[in-house]
Amino acid sequence: MHADLLVEIYVFVLAVFVGFQLISKVPSVLHTPLMSATNAIHGIILVGAVTLLTAVHGGLVVIGGLAVFLATLNVVGGFVVTDRILEMFRKSPDGGAGRSA
Repeated sequence: MHADLLVEIYVFVLAVFVGFQLISKVPSVLHTPLMSATNAIHGIILVGAVTLLTAVHGGLVVIGGLAVFLATLNVVGGFVVTDRILEMFRKSPDGGAGRSA
């Protein structure tokens, strides 16, 4: 195993651990804004991925296209979920809090 690969694995495991610790400490009230901000950042990353996809050739086009497609589904789904969560906090026209089922 190369030393560079070992360092990359170490950094990845450390990032997963630190990310899990940070997200688990976020209060429930802040999950929706955090999710919305994360989706916005992921949308910007997606634009970069589409830009990079124009520069690749061969078999990487298929893999990159699939990655961009799945990332697009993730961003759109995240915004849909965020909108549904925010809908619970909107006041309904009849004066109640939220939408009735």
